[in-house]
Amino acid sequence: MNSQTSKNLDDAAAWVARMDGMAWTDRDEAELQAWLGGDPLRQGALLQCQAAWSSLDRPRTQAASPRRSVRRTWLAASGLLAASLAAVSVYLAQAPDAYQTQVGEIRRVPLADGSVAAVNTASRLEFKVVDGRREANLQRGEAWFQVAKDPRHPFVVEAGRVRVQAVGTAFSVRRSAEGAEVLVNEGVVEAWAAGAEGHRIRIGAGQRAFVTDDAAITKVAASPSSIDRALAWRAGRIDLSNDQLGSAVAEFNRYNRAQIVLADPSLAEERFDGVFRIDDPAGFAAAIGLSLGQTVDQSDPKTIRIGQAAH
Repeated sequence: MNSQTSKNLDDAAAWVARMDGMAWTDRDEAELQAWLGGDPLRQGALLQCQAAWSSLDRPRTQAASPRRSVRRTWLAASGLLAASLAAVSVYLAQAPDAYQTQVGEIRRVPLADGSVAAVNTASRLEFKVVDGRREANLQRGEAWFQVAKDPRHPFVVEAGRVRVQAVGTAFSVRRSAEGAEVLVNEGVVEAWAAGAEGHRIRIGAGQRAFVTDDAAITKVAASPSSIDRALAWRAGRIDLSNDQLGSAVAEFNRYNRAQIVLADPSLAEERFDGVFRIDDPAGFAAAIGLSLGQTVDQSDPKTIRIGQAAH
C-alpha cells in the first residue's frame, strides 16, 4: 500500500467516525464532497471505511448524543482497517443489500456502487446492480441519495409505481400510499410513473415534485432553503418555518413512539417556527405549550397531549 492510499484510508476513517459521532450538517456534507473531489480514489476509500465501520458497530441514529467520543471511534475504525483490508473486501462481497430502520432511527449507509444513502425513520431500502443498471427499491419510508457519477450506468429509484432516475446528483424520495415526493438539492433528476414513461418531469436543484402512482405530477417551485429544511432530518432535526402545527405534529410522530395529540383540533391551524431534535417530542410540546398558552399532559407515557378539548 503506497503512502497516498494509506493517507486516503486514514482520512476516510476520520470522516466515517465524524459521520457516526455527531449530527451531520450541510456544511459537513460540503466539506466531505470537497475532500472526495480532491482524488478520484477517495470515494473507494470512504466506501471501504464505511463498510468496515458497519461491521464493527451496530447502526445508530443520527440524533445520537454529540458527546460520543469521536477520537475513540476514529481509532476503532482506523485500527480495524490497519488490521486487514482483505477482511473489508470479504465484507463488501457478503454485505446485504437491504437496509431497514426502526421508528426514530436514521442510518447513513454506503451502496455497492460507491453512492451513499441516508435512510430515514421506519424505512426499508434495497439496492442492487443488474445488467449495468443501479436499482434502489424504496419499499417504504424515505431515503436521500448522494449518487456516484457514472453516466454509463443509470441510477433509478423505485418507490411503488414511481421511478426517479439520476446520474451524479443528490435527491430524496419519500414514499406514500398515493405515490412519492421527490426533493432535489443537487443536479437534475427525471421522474415518472411506471406505464407512463412518455410522461416524465425534470426536477432540478431546489425543486420538489409529487408523482402519483397513476402518473399525475405536481411540481412545486421551492428554494434551496426550503429544501434544506425539508432534509434537516439527515442531521436529526425538524426545521419549521411558518409551518402549520398539525403538519409539524405529524412529522414528530413519524420519529417517536410517544405520539403527540392536539386535544383541540383548532390548534392544528396555528403556525410555528423553530428547530427541534427529532427525538425530543416532549421539548417540542413544551415549546408549543409555552408559545400558545396551552397545557401539556405527559401522564401517559405513550401520549403527549397538548391543550384541552374544545367544549
